Amino acid sequence: MQYVAIWYDRIVALSASRLAEGVALLLARIALAGIFWRSGRSKVTDGSLFEISDATRYLFEYEYGSVPLPPEIAAPLATAGEHLFPALLVIGLATRLSATALLSMTVIIQIFVYPEAWWTTHILWAALAAVLIVRGGGVISLDALICRWRQWNA
Repeated sequence: MQYVAIWYDRIVALSASRLAEGVALLLARIALAGIFWRSGRSKVTDGSLFEISDATRYLFEYEYGSVPLPPEIAAPLATAGEHLFPALLVIGLATRLSATALLSMTVIIQIFVYPEAWWTTHILWAALAAVLIVRGGGVISLDALICRWRQWNA
């Protein structure tokens, strides 16, 4: 029994290390970023970098009409946010800010666009964002690199 307890303690210590946490946070950042990046890319015209498609304009005018912003403002804001914040998450720069922005977008989508999708989809997005807001980007992020650089130059 002592042998099992020793191995258990070693596994717990390894899984609780900063590197293991950093890998888990990197995966969370990539997962959340992927969801919103793909959504952002679906809003632009094929082959363009950032030209908002007619289909997106239509969706924001008619299907997402309950969002409390005019469609001509909401569509570019959502498209820009779905490109900028996932990119920042992947590199781990301004992780908490980016996760907060994506959580805010999730709440808006939940309340005004797809209120029936909480248990099937949005709770997972919110959980990923909440973990990143609370824990930050981890040791495998530009946030951590900048923090170490600031400490060395303080």
